[in-house]
Parts: sequence; structure tokens; C-alpha cells
Amino acid sequence: QEIIVEVAKNPLGTKGARITTYITLPGRYLVYMPTINHISVSRRIEDEGEKERLKTMISEIGNPGEGYIVRTAGQNCEKSDFEFDLNFLHRLWDNLQKKAESTPASNLLYEDLNLIFRSIRDLFTKDVSRMVMDSKLEYQNCLEFCTNFLPHVYDKMELYQGPAPIFDHFGMEIEINRALDRKVWLKSGGYISIDQTEALVAIDVNTGKFVGYSDPEETILKTNLEAVKEVVYQLRLRNIGGIIIVDFIDMAKEESKEIIWNTLIQSLKSDRSRTKILKISELGLVEMTRKRVRESLAQTLCDTCSYCGGKGHIKSPTTICNEIIRAIQRICTNDQLDKKCLKVEVHPHVYDLFFEEESSFLEEIEQEYCLEVKFIVSHKLHQEKYDIVLE
Repeated sequence: QEIIVEVAKNPLGTKGARITTYITLPGRYLVYMPTINHISVSRRIEDEGEKERLKTMISEIGNPGEGYIVRTAGQNCEKSDFEFDLNFLHRLWDNLQKKAESTPASNLLYEDLNLIFRSIRDLFTKDVSRMVMDSKLEYQNCLEFCTNFLPHVYDKMELYQGPAPIFDHFGMEIEINRALDRKVWLKSGGYISIDQTEALVAIDVNTGKFVGYSDPEETILKTNLEAVKEVVYQLRLRNIGGIIIVDFIDMAKEESKEIIWNTLIQSLKSDRSRTKILKISELGLVEMTRKRVRESLAQTLCDTCSYCGGKGHIKSPTTICNEIIRAIQRICTNDQLDKKCLKVEVHPHVYDLFFEEESSFLEEIEQEYCLEVKFIVSHKLHQEKYDIVLE
């Protein structure tokens, strides 16, 4: 039996894609679910009266037995706005089904809009004043897209024609580099450090340079409050998802913990991704989950370090020196040793340290075994690598 499925979650790391038969087709104001009989409203629309109005309206114009979710952009919209969206989504589903009849299994039937069009559809709210791009082709494509689907944002499209690169003009390069740093400084002088592992993301809050007030509790509270807003901003900016542990600076007063908790809840309300948060523990830890659909910013822009292999650290020159000493000792105690010269090729850092701290070892080896030991510097070698050759 051949069935139509949707990739609900892209493959990430060692995890494969997640697929489902519950099809969801997003529009500007609605998400259409042709295989589910359910009507709901975005959780970010909090007014109960507005929720009921929207549910009633959609039940009147939607097809019986099908499902719809009113998106946040649908708040305060009229019936005509939803009808336009519905007609487009219904046509899309009909075309998709027809294509499935003539397409063999394991082939793509439909994919969502590209990043630019998706941004216009999903991110344009009343707070957005303009969208600036430096590509004439994409600018024309956006104007055509807005004419056909979102005419009310047509005038907000802008073609950048300045002399400097667009990222330099708007300071984007600085922000991208900041978004890839492990440490993020707070205005008070404190900072947060963000470490992403395969299992979870750990965020640590520190007072850093901030000595603050005479009352230590007040200093800690101020730093934690700053950290809350920065953590939420970084989660969205870096597109961090999965299990997240935030280690706030320990607070003695329950009142301070409650302030941090409430501030975190309020700050996350503007986040488009679904989050679940547990109360602050006795150790000052907050455990939370954030829905992860696409790769994080670091996973998108960065590769695993070719030097350390993703460990985040390498063996120190001292450690490598000790390994070389043990290797030379093994060679010298071999009964079959009949060579008179030993060449050791090492990284410059290891070479410098060896002759600063271990030159006496070389003298002992040369005297005891009548063996000449020559060290050769190689800039091509990894710091952890070395070659020992008997001649």
C-alpha cells in the first residue's frame, strides 16, 4: 500500500527523519490538516473571546471533517482573509493528491516555500516595517509573491543598493560572529556561556566582572534577570532546540527565584517554538525543552573542528612530551636495537617544551644506550602527532 506522508522533522545528527500521515499545509493565517477533524487556535492568541470567534468562523467556511489551526497572524482577521487562504490550501491539497496518483513511491510531492518566501509568510507581523535584500532577482520574486498572496506587505519590500556589503551596512557580520561565540557578555559585566552537546544544551550564568551592590542577593538577582532575557534571545537567534539546562547563579530567597521564573515565562511567550519549562530546582537549575525542527545556527554555519575532531580540546605539549619519552624508552629497551640514531619529528610547540624541560632525559638516553637522538620541527604535524624513526 502506498501512502502520502510528511516529514515532520528533518534528520539531525545521528537521528533520522520523523514522518507522519497527519499532513499539515501552512498558509499565511491557517495551517490546513486534510486528514484530521480538528479546529484549534494558536496558543499565543490568549483572548478567549477572540479564540471562540475564530473557531466559529473557521467551522463555517471550512470543509466538514477536515482540520485547521488558526495561526497567530490570523488574530483579528476577517472571514475574507481566511477564505483566500483556504482556497489556496484546498487547491494545493487537490494538486498534491493528483500528483501522488502518477508519481511512484519514495518521491517528493511537495516542499514548503523557500526561506525568503517562508519568512515573508511566517514572520511578517505589524511590528515589521520592511524587508531589505541586495539581490535584484529575489527582490522581483518577492514582489511577485506579495502581489499574488500578500498584497498588504508589497510596499515593505526594499532593494538595497548601497556601496557597502549589506551585512556590513546593517552590522550583521558582528551579530553572526557573536551568535557563534560560546560566551555572551551581559550589559552589567556578567556573562552566560553556552555549550551544545549531542544530548542537551547547557547554559551557565556568571557574575563575571559585575560586583554590583552591597547586597550580594541583589547583585545575583540583577545578573540572573539580565541572563533570562539574553538566554531567550540566544535560543531564538541560534535556533537551539531539544533539552536545555540553564544554571542560574544560586539565589537564597524564594522571592528571587519566583521573579526569575515569572520573567522567564513572560519572555518565552514571544517564542514561536513550543517550550516546556520545569520549576527552578534547589540547585538553581531550570530544565526546559524547546521544539527542534531544523538545525541550530552553529550546525548550519559550522563544521566539526578538523584539528580536535569536535572534542573541544587537544592534548597539551607536556602530555605529548611524556608520550614521546615513554615511546623512546620502549624502543631503547628492545633487545633487537641495533641502530645508532633516532629521529623524532614533532610539532614546534612540543619541540620547544621538550628542550626547555626534558633535555636531561635525552642526555641520559644517549649516554646509556650510545644512541644519538635528533629532534626535527615539522609545522605540518598536528600538535598531538609525532614520528619516531630509527636509522
